[in-house]
Amino acid sequence: MCSGRVDLEHVLRAFSNKMDGVFIGGCRLNECNYATQGNYHALSMVLLCKRIMQHLGLNPERLRIELISGSEGGLFVETVNGFVRDMKALGPLGLGEGIDEKGLRLKLQAATNLVPYLRVVANERLRVRFNTEEEYEKFYSSEEMNRLFGELVADRLEMSQIMLLLRERPFSTGELSKILGLTPSEISRHLISSAKQGLIRYEESQKRFALA
Repeated sequence: MCSGRVDLEHVLRAFSNKMDGVFIGGCRLNECNYATQGNYHALSMVLLCKRIMQHLGLNPERLRIELISGSEGGLFVETVNGFVRDMKALGPLGLGEGIDEKGLRLKLQAATNLVPYLRVVANERLRVRFNTEEEYEKFYSSEEMNRLFGELVADRLEMSQIMLLLRERPFSTGELSKILGLTPSEISRHLISSAKQGLIRYEESQKRFALA
């Protein structure tokens, strides 16, 4: 199967099913076996997913893509064995990051709910084409990418978590701040924006926010 067929949703599903790491192997750039050059897409997807994981407090090293020629069987075995050793050293997903099981489920579900939106962002705002892995990595760690990620993704991830929590019961700003590790002002900004869109309402009697 072409590595370009691996979707962000597949990666998040693996982590949601308690996989401690995800390894994706693909052809080297400009050596695509299917002439679709899907490995470029796979590389971009992985680097975006790593940014998302980092924002959620998950170790991005739990996701790895390696572009290896089909004739390099020895290198492939060595790389996979190294990845397994690294995952054992990191420990179980969530536990290794100090995130409890409920918090981990919340973060992964929030990201999963945004997959359709993230596909659009990747295709329309983050579509780039470079010749080397180094150029891709440089772009995804650049100031321009920091700006785009903050503008297009970060706030959506935080709001997605808030909406999931509000499905359970009403919460105050302080409660949401404590659960999500965001400042009260950041939570208030999200809540005010969502209230203006008619997504949530403030319940005066409880002094808490609830879904509209």
